[in-house]
Amino acid sequence: MKKHLAAFAIALALPLAGSLATGCSSDDGGSLSGAAGGSSGDTGFGGEGGGSALTDDQYKQEAVDAMHDALLTELETMASALEALQAAAPTPADRGWDATLDAAAIAQMKTSWQQARTSYEHIEGALAPLFPDIDFSIDARYDDFMTQLAPNGDPYLFDGTGVTGMHAVERILYSDTTPATVVKFESTLPGYVAARFPSTAAEAADFKAELCQKMVADAGELISQWTPANIDVAIAFQGLISLMNEQREKVVKASGGEEESRYSQRTMADLRDNLSGSQAVYAIFEPWLRSKQSADPSLDGQSIDGVVLKGLGDLDAAYSAVSGDAIPAPPATWSAEDPSPADLMTPFGVLYSKVKAAVDPADPKSVVGELDAAAKVLGFPEFNGGQ
Repeated sequence: MKKHLAAFAIALALPLAGSLATGCSSDDGGSLSGAAGGSSGDTGFGGEGGGSALTDDQYKQEAVDAMHDALLTELETMASALEALQAAAPTPADRGWDATLDAAAIAQMKTSWQQARTSYEHIEGALAPLFPDIDFSIDARYDDFMTQLAPNGDPYLFDGTGVTGMHAVERILYSDTTPATVVKFESTLPGYVAARFPSTAAEAADFKAELCQKMVADAGELISQWTPANIDVAIAFQGLISLMNEQREKVVKASGGEEESRYSQRTMADLRDNLSGSQAVYAIFEPWLRSKQSADPSLDGQSIDGVVLKGLGDLDAAYSAVSGDAIPAPPATWSAEDPSPADLMTPFGVLYSKVKAAVDPADPKSVVGELDAAAKVLGFPEFNGGQ
């Protein structure tokens, strides 16, 4: 997780450094410590570091510019990985895929898929609320599509209509190793069709030219629309809070085979990527937040920032304590409504308890609660997703 955060913070710091040079006075120190992560007082912006204070409009513009440049890097990385996946897709002239004959190509597609997944999970919180239709097309789960397509579902797995996006491709790539709990859950959905490799040359060709092409096109559309004019920082910040709120749901769904990256069994990696990306995006807003000073700790930006950073750090520690990319297997007797003391002592139960406490929207001292306090101080709409 630290590796992902460091890479994303570097991508964030470079464009932010340029904006600081033009948006702040020359004697403010130019420190990036507050802008790229945990702040210790001198953010590099005016107000705390001794330079002239920026107005809210100036802070807003700094946030828009920094978010655009940093997230664009991730979008371009995702798009390149998806293009590499499409290029690697085998299209034999006289057959479908063969797990042995096409092993190298399938392995390359999985590697590219994981690279694309990492980049998207870094930026999902900010992008999803700004571009919900593209987010659905490229990131919705199979059951989300089945709800939309009921009762007939999507009978053909390999074209660019119906079920699309990264999870549609993941479902095919990992169809020979999908856990039984996932198959059991999905088989109850109206319109369910079992996942499989392309079995004919035509299906293999469609997978490459239609399903993969749809995913590549969606990524390209995100890049074309990711302009400063389309970035609403208030909505993006709400997306950040919403993504933190959803961390508990993402863990809970694992107990019934409903988790996010359920076929590749890398939902734990998704959670880490969500968090590292959220930490880096939050860093964009830190200087603005810390400029809001009040004698009331509940309205003081520096006080709120300290608590947010601690909460994000605690969640980081909880995720780092789990080894591997998969969420720990839930005990067979697990109940999210009323987990037993014994089940809460299992690795899954420990993770569940820590995440639940960290993001509880009903607790004003949770990460979600404190981010909501930050939104209020910044003049953004407060988060109501937990009510």
